[in-house]
Amino acid sequence: MELVLAALVLARLLSCAFSDTQGDVLYDLKNSIKPPAYQLTDWNPNQVNPCTWSNVICDNNNHVTSVTLSGMNCSGTLSPRIGALKTLTTLTLKGNGITGEIPKEFGNMSSLTSLDLENNRLTGEIPPSLGDLKKLQFLTLSQNNLSGPIPESLSGLQNLINILLDSNNLSGPIPDRLFKVPKYNFTRNHLNCSQNPPNRCESDSTDSGDSHKPKVGIIVGIVVGLSSILLAGGLMYFICKYRHKGYKREVFVDVAGEVDRRIAFGQLKRFSWRELQLATDNFSDKNILGQGGFGKVYKGVLPDGTKIAVKRLTDFESPGGDAAFQREVEMISVAVHRNLLRLIGFCTTPTERLLVYPFMQNLSVAYRLRGKRKPEETVLDWETRKRVALGAARGLEYLHEHCNPKIIHRDVKAANVLLDEEYEAVVGDFGLAKLVDVRKTNVTTQVRGTMGHIAPEYLSTGKSSERTDVFGYGIMLLEIVTGQRAIDFSRLEEEDDVLLLDHVKKLEREKRLDAIVDRNLSRSYNMVEVEMMIQVALLCTQASPEDRPAMSEVVRMLEGEGLAERWEEWQHVEVTRRQEYERVQRRFDWGEDSFYNQDAIELSGGR
Repeated sequence: MELVLAALVLARLLSCAFSDTQGDVLYDLKNSIKPPAYQLTDWNPNQVNPCTWSNVICDNNNHVTSVTLSGMNCSGTLSPRIGALKTLTTLTLKGNGITGEIPKEFGNMSSLTSLDLENNRLTGEIPPSLGDLKKLQFLTLSQNNLSGPIPESLSGLQNLINILLDSNNLSGPIPDRLFKVPKYNFTRNHLNCSQNPPNRCESDSTDSGDSHKPKVGIIVGIVVGLSSILLAGGLMYFICKYRHKGYKREVFVDVAGEVDRRIAFGQLKRFSWRELQLATDNFSDKNILGQGGFGKVYKGVLPDGTKIAVKRLTDFESPGGDAAFQREVEMISVAVHRNLLRLIGFCTTPTERLLVYPFMQNLSVAYRLRGKRKPEETVLDWETRKRVALGAARGLEYLHEHCNPKIIHRDVKAANVLLDEEYEAVVGDFGLAKLVDVRKTNVTTQVRGTMGHIAPEYLSTGKSSERTDVFGYGIMLLEIVTGQRAIDFSRLEEEDDVLLLDHVKKLEREKRLDAIVDRNLSRSYNMVEVEMMIQVALLCTQASPEDRPAMSEVVRMLEGEGLAERWEEWQHVEVTRRQEYERVQRRFDWGEDSFYNQDAIELSGGR
């Protein structure tokens, strides 16, 4: 049973790997062929895992192997960038309205076995570069407007078993070698089919060619049958072996009870304790990158020179937590997005739980805003801060709206948003609250987070939702604008608000926006953009979770869509609320008894 479960987990994780290049190429293809707006809606340029997109199939190595976009009423042209997909074996675009020529770059898809462009509006000549597709078995270009001769280079396709070029405007002779292909069709063109009698323009559909040609269907059937028998036999052998003997355990590290089953969870590696111990110099204090509610993070270097960040989680005393921990690790590992920190491995022992991530050389946003920077490390400029805000929003939007089940971060703050080598935002620590709480019976009431970032309803009820993340994100926006902490007791010296949110609200009401902005920016910022970001932050931090926008709305507002309308509505509500508060306060100062009745009830909620 364990073997079957492991196989299912492996299959699921393999389907969720990613490749930036492949995603970019496919998204470029989508833009080029121009499908209707209702088609390929899940092809998200920010979701760099094309293996999860519709009509795309990947192999076990996370390479795109099949793209099938038939009958989608496309109206554009073919993108030459598709030639970069070296592992693609099947490309099917039949039944569309694609125009233009077949790019010569199609000849670069060296693994292609099937190319189907039937029933489009393609023009121009068949590119001779298709003769470079040495593995090609099926070539279908029927029902287009292709012209010119059939390239002689197609004669070199020794694996070709089906070539259909009918219903075009092709002319000239047909290479002799193509008449030996088991199935061909050159009809309804201007080709010289009878130049070398007795060749015909179409092969006999009931015959695969000359009598000496092998029966391809029979051969394929025999091969598939034998392969199935061998595969079934091998599977039965391993099932029986593991049923009687259990997993073979190779305990080779210096931690009692550590298990290394050598199961590769897709792109996840199960590290041994010893590996991480050596990588971090026995978890030396000099390698500590940071410390939070979930444990310490250490910088490490693997034997091949790869730099890693190892998060050593705390609070795992209960027995039997290993299986639950692995399930949760597998769940967060399938969340793959350009703006999410990628989990590359983990380690478990009876007393330790560790997660392994790629090392982010520019550390966190919090460090860049107010850490003890080295002389060569500059303060984040305004353009970078804008990009970080938008990138973090997109990462959270993916967790909330594109993961199944959705993932709630529960500790959104500048310290948990990292910066890659290009200073792009990478949200980290998502899903860790669930990892830590998985062994508890009162998960829904276990509050995790950082004071100053925790939404009021989460603090009072212990129940988190996407909108608690939105609140934390709003506070993080204020951190980005001001460079200050969410809670700062030093502000008491100036008789100011300890909470950053209250501090910003006060200055915003007084129209003192310049006093809000981080002084380190030295006035090198756009005040209109600053005002917009503060408005988004205040909308995200409303007391009622129902009033806060979803992260997808936040993304749109940061991109300049819909903010003005929502802000105007919010201001009207805030003015009314403030006037009511001031009216009640005056009555309280005058000692009116009515204050203790209805007004007290109206103001009992969070403000």
